[in-house]
Amino acid sequence: MNRHFPEIRFAANLWTLSGHPSSRTEWTLEEKVAAIKDAGFDGVNDRASDQLRVLLERYELGFSGLFDANDPAEYGALIEAQLRCGASTINVQLCDHDTPEAEAIDKTCLLMEEDERQGANVHLEVHRDTCTETPEKAYAIADGYSKATGKILRMNIDHSHPAIIKHLQPSDFESRLLDRPELLQHGNLLHCRPFNGHHCQIPVTDGKGEITQEFNDYLPFVESAFSCWLEGPRPKNILWIVPELGPVSSGYGISTWPSVWDDCIVAMGEMKKVWNRLSSQAL
Repeated sequence: MNRHFPEIRFAANLWTLSGHPSSRTEWTLEEKVAAIKDAGFDGVNDRASDQLRVLLERYELGFSGLFDANDPAEYGALIEAQLRCGASTINVQLCDHDTPEAEAIDKTCLLMEEDERQGANVHLEVHRDTCTETPEKAYAIADGYSKATGKILRMNIDHSHPAIIKHLQPSDFESRLLDRPELLQHGNLLHCRPFNGHHCQIPVTDGKGEITQEFNDYLPFVESAFSCWLEGPRPKNILWIVPELGPVSSGYGISTWPSVWDDCIVAMGEMKKVWNRLSSQAL
């Protein structure tokens, strides 16, 4: 691999392991962290806790923190907690779907001011039922932040959300979802939940060990998104990826699909192949 080529690191969201292997025999937190390590992930994605911090150190795993927030008075403590747990990145779901644009911009500015004070790496997530629930709202906040500060907003664009809002076909993913490349390129965190234009989450495998047609249709977008990031400033020269598959209990997973944890491992492997191919082309 080109030694100057950026690193990619994969973090597994503990949410994916909710109710695994069953609701009655769900793994302990340590069993989950150990499984993440054994599967070859580089880190864990979750909310910070003292118990998790100890396990991350024990299993030598990185940490990608997260929280949801509204009240600016809470931003400082929430960011501090993620950093105390060792967060390299912090994902934030901010406010609500009906938060007025001006209020969302003001609170985003305050969030990023606190980020700078603590030397954190906060990313505002594009997500339904938050102030960024549509591309139009997300872009308006990014533009308002830029106007107020002269800076590009650091964002984590979870493309599975705008894809279903816009009712897209796979052939349209790149042109419609990467239309503001600077917002993806300015951060170093990306959620890669497999999706199509009708389903926010699709199965990776068919339960018989084969990749589904839907995941194969999704993979070219992964390559486009990785390529887009590589064409930018490459912050920290590291791209953190969370192959974020939701469990059945969340409504993202469906009870007849294969295990989302097993699918998450397969998804990581396929995404690594995409990254390695791009690295080889850069030699």
